[in-house]
Amino acid sequence: MFGVEEHVLIKLSNANPAGETNRQAPPSMSGSVPFYRKYRRGYDRGYRYQSGGRYAASASGGSGGTRTRGLDWSSQSGLDPLTKGTKPSYLAVDRENQIIGYVVPIFRTSQEFAAGYSDKTKLRDTAAYMESRDVFTSGLEMERSEQISRKEAMRETAQRISFNKTVHEHEEHFKRMNEDSLMHGPEFIIKPRSHTVWEKQCVRLHCTISGWPDPRVVWYKNNVAIDPLANTGKYKIESKYSVHSLEINRCDFEDTAQYRVSAMNVKGEASAFASVVVKRFKGEVDEFLPAPRLGPVSEYGITFQTHMVDKFGVSFGREGETMSLGCTVIIHPALDRYQPEVQWYRDGVLLSPSKWNHMHWSGDRATLTLTHLNKEDEGLYTLRVSTKSGSKTYSAYVFVRDADAEVEGAPGAPLDVCCLDANKDYIIVSWKQPAVDGGDSILGYFVDRCEVGTSHWIQCNDTPVKFARFPVTGLVEGRSYIFRVRAVNKSGMSRPSRVSEPVAAMDPADRARMRGTSAPWTGQIIVTEEEPAEGIVPGRPRELQVTEATKNYLVLSWKPPGEKGLEGVMYYVEKCVSGTDSWQRVNTEIPVKSPRFALFDLAEGNSYSFRVRCCNAAGVGEPSDPTEATTVGDKLDTPSAPSKVVPTRNTDTSVVVSWEASHDAKELVGYYIEASIVGSNVWEPCNNKPVNVTRFICHGLMTGEKYVFRVRAVNPAGLSQFSPESEPVEVKAAIASPAPPFGISVLECVRDSMVLTWKQPTFIGGADISGYFVDYREVVDGVAGEWHEANIRAVSERAYRVTDLKENKKYQFQVRAANIAGVGIPSLPSETFLCEEWTIAVPGPPHDLQLREVRADSMVLLWRPPVYQGRNPVNGFYVDMKEAEGPEEAWRGLNTKASQNTFFKVKNLKEEGTYVFRVRAQNQAGVGKTSDISEPVQAVTRPGTKEIAVDVDDDGIISLNFECADMTPDSKFVWSKNYEDMDDSPRLTVESKGNKSKLTFESPGEEDIGIYSCLVTHTDGASSSYTISPEELKRLLEISRDHKFPTIPLKSDLAVEMLEKGRVRFWLQAEQISGNAKVDYVFNDNVVTQGEKYKMSFDKNTGVVEMIMESLMPEDEGTFTFQMQDGKATNQSSLVLIGDVFKDLQKESEFQRKEWFRKQGPHFIEYLGYEVTPECCVVLKCKVGNIKKETSAVWYKDGREIKADQNLAFTEGVLKLEIAQPDPPAGSADDHPVRTLKISKKDAGVYETVLKDDRGKDASKLNLTDQCFKNLMNEVFNYIANSSTPLKITSTDQGIRLYTFVSYYNDLLPVTWHYKDSAVAFSERLKSGVVGDQLWLQISEPTEKDMGKYAIEFNINEGGGGLRRTVELSGQAYEDALAEFRRLKAAAIAEKYRARVAGGLPDVVTIQEGKALNLTCNISGDPLPQVTWLKNDRELTSDGHCVLRLESGKFASFTITAVSTADTGKYSILVKNKHGTESAEFTLEVIEGTPDLGVTSYWTDAEGNVVFGSNTPEDKMKTAVTGMRKESVAAADKMDDLKENPRENKRVTAENDVGDQIDRTDSAEVQNKA
Repeated sequence: MFGVEEHVLIKLSNANPAGETNRQAPPSMSGSVPFYRKYRRGYDRGYRYQSGGRYAASASGGSGGTRTRGLDWSSQSGLDPLTKGTKPSYLAVDRENQIIGYVVPIFRTSQEFAAGYSDKTKLRDTAAYMESRDVFTSGLEMERSEQISRKEAMRETAQRISFNKTVHEHEEHFKRMNEDSLMHGPEFIIKPRSHTVWEKQCVRLHCTISGWPDPRVVWYKNNVAIDPLANTGKYKIESKYSVHSLEINRCDFEDTAQYRVSAMNVKGEASAFASVVVKRFKGEVDEFLPAPRLGPVSEYGITFQTHMVDKFGVSFGREGETMSLGCTVIIHPALDRYQPEVQWYRDGVLLSPSKWNHMHWSGDRATLTLTHLNKEDEGLYTLRVSTKSGSKTYSAYVFVRDADAEVEGAPGAPLDVCCLDANKDYIIVSWKQPAVDGGDSILGYFVDRCEVGTSHWIQCNDTPVKFARFPVTGLVEGRSYIFRVRAVNKSGMSRPSRVSEPVAAMDPADRARMRGTSAPWTGQIIVTEEEPAEGIVPGRPRELQVTEATKNYLVLSWKPPGEKGLEGVMYYVEKCVSGTDSWQRVNTEIPVKSPRFALFDLAEGNSYSFRVRCCNAAGVGEPSDPTEATTVGDKLDTPSAPSKVVPTRNTDTSVVVSWEASHDAKELVGYYIEASIVGSNVWEPCNNKPVNVTRFICHGLMTGEKYVFRVRAVNPAGLSQFSPESEPVEVKAAIASPAPPFGISVLECVRDSMVLTWKQPTFIGGADISGYFVDYREVVDGVAGEWHEANIRAVSERAYRVTDLKENKKYQFQVRAANIAGVGIPSLPSETFLCEEWTIAVPGPPHDLQLREVRADSMVLLWRPPVYQGRNPVNGFYVDMKEAEGPEEAWRGLNTKASQNTFFKVKNLKEEGTYVFRVRAQNQAGVGKTSDISEPVQAVTRPGTKEIAVDVDDDGIISLNFECADMTPDSKFVWSKNYEDMDDSPRLTVESKGNKSKLTFESPGEEDIGIYSCLVTHTDGASSSYTISPEELKRLLEISRDHKFPTIPLKSDLAVEMLEKGRVRFWLQAEQISGNAKVDYVFNDNVVTQGEKYKMSFDKNTGVVEMIMESLMPEDEGTFTFQMQDGKATNQSSLVLIGDVFKDLQKESEFQRKEWFRKQGPHFIEYLGYEVTPECCVVLKCKVGNIKKETSAVWYKDGREIKADQNLAFTEGVLKLEIAQPDPPAGSADDHPVRTLKISKKDAGVYETVLKDDRGKDASKLNLTDQCFKNLMNEVFNYIANSSTPLKITSTDQGIRLYTFVSYYNDLLPVTWHYKDSAVAFSERLKSGVVGDQLWLQISEPTEKDMGKYAIEFNINEGGGGLRRTVELSGQAYEDALAEFRRLKAAAIAEKYRARVAGGLPDVVTIQEGKALNLTCNISGDPLPQVTWLKNDRELTSDGHCVLRLESGKFASFTITAVSTADTGKYSILVKNKHGTESAEFTLEVIEGTPDLGVTSYWTDAEGNVVFGSNTPEDKMKTAVTGMRKESVAAADKMDDLKENPRENKRVTAENDVGDQIDRTDSAEVQNKA
C-alpha cells in the first residue's frame, strides 16, 4: 500500500479567530484513537486546526512531485470531523520562492481514498486490525485503493475542515452566551522588549495582552506611574485591540530606565518589564561635563568611587511573606544623568525581573523585593553595582523557613520543581525533597498538573512516588502545562510547592522550530500533495536503551529508522520477562509518536527486555534489537551519610559548619544541616534549600547556647542517613585582635611631655582589651620621622603621658589596642601637636565622654575631669547638646548652673532623634575648652531593655536586681554608686548568675542614699540605674520591717451571717494563706473542735476561714475568736456577741429556721403589695414560689372572699389583682381623650391572699386603710399630676381661661389654684372647674388687676405641696388674651343682635298659573332690620300684582295675587341691620293648570317652621315642614353645597284645595311622593 501526503494551505476569512493559525492536529495512526481523545471531550474542536468555513477542492497546476490545489467554499457537510495524521507545519513558497503561507501536511493512506470512509474500512484501519492483518496486503485491496481518485480525497479533506469551522463557530457562540467561562486574568501574549536608542530618537514599547474582562493597563518608569498629561508631548499611550503601546518622544539621557507595564482585572494582575538605554553620539557631551580624556573613564574623564552603606544583613523569612533587601549606594562624584549598572544575584545566578522578583533603583538606593517567599528564594544574595571605573559587590544570606503546615505533623513543601524532558507523550518533572519531614518519614510525593490558562489542578499519580522525578503522561500535544508537587507522610499532606515554569507537550525539534523565525502570515492556506514512499514499511528503530529506571517507571529512548520519505511513523513498544520468549505489546491501542516512552505498572524486582516496532499506513515493521535485561527497581541509591562534621565559632549568632562529603554519591543534589541545643533533643533545620558545598554558615542561633550539628545528603532517590553528631560548640563571637582606636587628642602639655587620650575601638575582637600601646614620631618641616614606642608595657586607661619629648617640637601619635588574641593594627596618625607648656588660666577639656542608659526620651552622659586644671581647681561642668545633623549654631546648653558631678542625665529627648554632646569645665578663672564631641547616639529604647528593680524578700533584705537579655559569654555586670566604682564594703554584696545580678544591702542607712547603676560589658550599652532618695529609703525600711515580722493580712475581719434554716456562719478572709496554715477556733477562751454543733473549714485558695453553728442557744452568748498561724506569720480576729446583739441574732436565727420550714410548701417570695402602673392602674401583686397545679390562691377583702374575675391573674409565679383601672377614653371639648379612674374610698380595706395545697399554706395581708390608702391615692395622684400638660392661656367671650390637660382624672384629685403664690379666692368672676380631662380657671371680665403669675398645684404630698404648673399672665401674653376676649365678646354681641330671618322659606314652590301665592316668614334683629325682596337678584317693589308687607316688625309677607308664567324665577329676602345681614331664597315654578280656586299661604311660626294653610293664617294645617334658613355670612357657600347635593334641596308642590296634596320632600323623592 502507498501513502499520500496532502499539504493544505488555507486562506482564512475574517471570521477566523485570532491565534488559530498555529494550531495543528496531532498525527495519529489510521483508525486508532489516542487516549486524550477518549477522555477529553472536545479535544478536536479546541486543538485541531480550525478553519473559517467549508471547502471544495479544484485542481491547479503544480511542478515536480508536488501538486497544489486551491480550495473554494462549499456547503457540503456530514463528514467525520476527525482529521487523520498531520505533521508539523512547513512554509509554502511559490515559483519565485516567495513565502505565501503555512503548509499543514495531512498524511493519508491509499485506503483512505476508498469511497465514503465506510464503517468497514474504518474498522480495518484500527490498530488492532493493522496488527492482525498480514504485512503484505492482497492485490485485490491494492487495486481497489488505487481506483479512488485524488480529487475525491481532497474534497473530503475540505469538507472536514469546513465541519471543524462550523463546530468552532458554535463553540464561540456558546462562549459568548456565557462570558463567565471566559473570565481569566491578564496574560502577556507579546511582552515589551528592551531598546537601545540614540538621543533625540523616538522609541516605542508595545505589547499584546489578553484577559477578560479587558484589563486596565498602566505604564511605569522606575516604578513611578507615567502620566502623559503631566508631560505633554513626551509620552503617548495607546490601547487598541488588546495591543498597548508607550511612545517616548525625543529621548534624552534621563529616559534611560526600567519600564514596567501592569495589567489588572478582577481575575488578577500581570506585569512585564523592558529597559530603555539612551546613548549619545560620539563627541556630543553636555557643556557642564568635562571634555573626554584618557583615564579610567574615557567617556567622562572621571574616576568613580562606589561606597555601600545601610546594607541589608542576614535575613529570615517564612514562605508566603514579602521581603525587601536594600542597600544605599553612594557614588562619588555624583552625576545627575549617570546611572550605574545594578545587578542582583542569587547563589551566583543573575536575577531578572519577574512576578517573584521586583527590582528598583531610586538613584541612590537599590532594592530587591521578593513578593512571595518560597524556599527556592533561599540563598546568598549579592548586589553588584558597576560603573565605568569598576564594580562593587555586597552579599548576605537569606533564609526561608517553611510556612505553618495546614495539618499538624505534615512535611514541608518540596522545592525547585522543573521539567527535565518534554515531548509529545510525556514530560519528566523533577523536584528537591524538603528538609522538614514533620516528624515522620515522607511516604512519597504527588505531582499535579494544570493547563496554562486554566486554574484546574489534576493529580497525575494515584500512589505517592518516592523518587524525585516522575514522567507525566496523558498530555495533549501542543498544550502548555505547569506543575507542582506535594509531599505526604502519615500525618497528612504538605502545602504545594511553587509552580514550575510553563512547558509545552511537544518534541524538542518542534519546540526549536517554533522558537525560530516564523513566516509572515499571508492569510492563505494552500493544499499541496507530496509523493509518498508508497507501500514502504518502516525499518527497525535504532539505539534502543533504558535511559531511566525506578521501581515506579522506566523510560525508553531510541532513534527513528534511517529511511527517508517515511511519513506518519509511530511506534509500538513490546516487553518480555527475562527467561521467556513471550513478547507483549505495551501500547496496544496508543501508538507512540515520539522516540521516547515511559512504562508504568511493572513488577518490582522482575527483569524485563524491551524492543520497539515502527508502523505506518503501509504496515508494522520489524522489531528493534532488544535491550539488555533490566531489573525493575531504583537504580539510583540514596547517598551515603556525610561524616566528620566540625563546627567553628563565627559570630555571636552564627557558627561555621564543615563536613566531609558523601562517598560515591551519584546525582547529588546537596546537603541539609540541622542544629540542636545540647540536651534539648529538638532538631531544627539550618537551611531549607540544599547546599552543594561542604561548608556552611548556620545563622540565627542563640548567643551563649551550646549546639550540636548533623548533616545529611540528598539526591533524587532520597535523603541519606544523618551524619554523626558534631562536638558541642558554644555560640559566641570568634576572638580576633581589636580594631584600631581613634580620636587621639591632647589633654595636657608641659615642656617635655604630653597627656594623650583616645577613644575605644569600635570592634574589640570578642575579648576584653587588655591594654594600649602608644607610638610617637617627630615631624620636622612637614616630614615625619620614624615611629618610637612610648610605652613598653600596655596601659589599661585611655589616657597616657608621653614623656622625654623635646620642647617646641612637633609630634604625631598612633595607638594600638591589644587583647588575648594579639595586638591590633595601629590607628591612623594623629594630628600634629606642638609640645609647649600650657599656661592658660582656665581648665583643659574634659575627656572620655560615655553615654549610658539610652532610652527613647533620656540618656546619661559621663565624663572624666580635665587633666589640666588651670590656675585653680575645677569647680563645675557645663553640658552642651545638639542634633547630630544640626549646624554648629545648634549647640545649646543643658544646665545654666554648673554641675558638680561628672555625670548628667539628659531628659525630654525626641524619640529616634540622634544627638551629640560636649562638656566644658569651669574654675574661678572661667570656662575652659570644650571636650571632643561624643559619638552620635540615637534616642531609642532597644527591645528587651529592662530597668533595675528593687525587692524586699521575706527576711526583709533589700536588694537591687538587674536582668539583661543581650548577655554574651564574656559579659559582666559592673555596679557603681553615683557612677563611680564602689569599694569592697561589707554593707553591699553583689551576686551575679546567668543574665541576672543582685546588689544586696546588709544594713541600709543614710550612707546608702545615692544613684546605683549597673553596666553590662560586651553588650550594646545595656545599663540602668536606680535612685535611693531619703524618702525611698524610708519606704523600703518600712517594707523590710513588715517582712521581718509578718502578719497574715486580712481582707475582712471576723463577721457573722445568717444562712438558711437559721444556721449561723462565723467567717473571715485572709489575703493569702498556705495549705500548712493552722487555725484555732476559740469561744470564751476555750478552744472548740469539730462536732455536731460546730463545723469548721478553711480554703487556702480563697483564704476564707469559717465556722458554722446549726442554731444559737442562750449558752452561746460570748466572744468568738479565730487564731491563725502560717509559718512565722500570725493574726487573729474576734467577735463579741452579748446582750441585745446576741438576742437579735438569736431571734433572727429562729425566724430563718421557721422561714425555711415555711418555704417547703407554697409560700410567698414577695409579700402582698400594691403597684400603680404608668397607665394609672392600681394592682395588688405578690410573688409566690414552690407551687404546683393543685395549689390554690384565694383573695379576701375585709375577711370576705373576692370571687375571681377577669382582673385576677396568676402567671409566672406572680399573683395580681386589679382594684382600679381607668375607664375607656372619651372625647372632651378639645378632643383630648380622658380616662376617669374608678378608685374611691370604698376600695379601702384589708386585703389578704391565701396559698394552700396538701403541703401546707401561707398567707399575706395588705392593710389598705387610713394612711396606707392615702399613700396609694397620693401615688395615683402623682401619676395624674405628672401627666398634666403645661398651663396654657386661652380667651372666651366671657373672659380669659387658664387650663391644663391630664391623661387620667379622679374626683378625689386635690387641686389648688394660686395667684401670686396665694390660693385663689373663687367668686362669680373667678371660677374653676373640670371639663373632661381639662382643668380650668375662668377669669370673667379681666382687668389689669388680674395680671400676674398663676399656678395650679396638685396636692399629692401629705405635708402640703406637690407638682405645680405655672403660667405668667402679664405683658404681651395678657395683652393678646385681652384683645382676643374683647374680639370674641364683640362677636357674641353682634351674633346676638344681628338681623335674622327667624323662619325659612321653601326651596321650590310649584304653583298653577292663575293662583295666588302668599309666603310669610319671621324677622328679628336689634335695631329692626331693613327688609328687601329680590327677584333674580333684582329688587322688587310692592304693587298690585306683587304685594310686599312687614307687619309688627316681625312678619314679612310676599304675595302674588295671580301667578303667571312671567313670575317664574328665583326669589330671595334680604334682612339687614348694623350687626349683620341674612337672606333666604326660594324658587317659583308656575305650571299651567285649572283656574284659580283660592290662595295658598305659607307661614312660619315663632321657631321658624313653615306651616301650610288656606288664605287666612288662622286656618293652619296640622302638618308642618321645616324650611331652610341661610345666614348672611354663609349664604353663598351653603347655596353652592345645596347645588352640588341636590338630595338636600327642598321642594314644595302647591296644588288646588280640591283633593290636592301639598308635599315638601327631597327633590330626589318628589316623583315617588307624587
